[in-house]
Amino acid sequence: MRTISTQYGELIPQHTADDLRKREILPVEHHASGGVKSVPLENRTVISTPVGDIPAELVSFHENGSLNRIFPLNGKLSGYWSQDDEAGLAEPVALTTPMGLIRARLLSASFYDNQSLRSLTLWPGETVSVPTPAGPIEAHIGVSFTRDGRVRSLEPAKPVAVSTPAGEITAYDPDAVGVNGDANSLAFDDEGKVCRVATTLTALIAVHPDGRTHRYVPEYRESLCSEAEREVVPMRVEFDRDEVRIATAPDQPATVLRGKGYVFFAEPFLPQLPDMFTGLRCSV
Repeated sequence: MRTISTQYGELIPQHTADDLRKREILPVEHHASGGVKSVPLENRTVISTPVGDIPAELVSFHENGSLNRIFPLNGKLSGYWSQDDEAGLAEPVALTTPMGLIRARLLSASFYDNQSLRSLTLWPGETVSVPTPAGPIEAHIGVSFTRDGRVRSLEPAKPVAVSTPAGEITAYDPDAVGVNGDANSLAFDDEGKVCRVATTLTALIAVHPDGRTHRYVPEYRESLCSEAEREVVPMRVEFDRDEVRIATAPDQPATVLRGKGYVFFAEPFLPQLPDMFTGLRCSV
């Protein structure tokens, strides 16, 4: 039986299929340099990672051979196999992470090429408490880290007030989906300050150096659940030293306010919607 040698042991690539979860045989992929890039596994195999042992059905590697991403499950959803079926196979794993010891079900874990933890993508419905520069925040979907182990970003599981250069903003993105946890709606810069935030519950007022003011608020769209209903769209705000970028809708370019002299204020924005805290909506 053919095996593949890696820094993490001998791996047996998938070579059989079945009628339910694995309906096709996935190929082993290689980097242009010839090194192994990804390996779908024949059987779930425990991989010893820098944060703990994780059972894997699919693993990918950096060009230097170190672990890139690990997927505990790799079933194919279909009319024969549902997400609920797959969830029945998901098991919590205990990991020693930069935010301490956690125990949670994972969709994936990813690592930098120096083997430090890059991100965790949580199974739908899973949450973890994350110690952030803004205080402890309950996160779902994903958490990401810098190479030296600081929290880079996370997806708040519920609305939470955070301090920003524009004042206090209620961070929450009801449109967030769990593709991976590498980049999330609430992010921090190298100094621990909020540099990116999504909100449906805060308006932003910008005062121009000449005294003009403009109020930015989350916009609305027609709900795919019903033509008679509307739902609020998260407004996304990014801060850096030289500019502030404000996107009130995902299909519109961001307004960029460059240079010094602007003064910003944040105030509550309360959309008149039946359920403005819904975590997953029919439009996503």
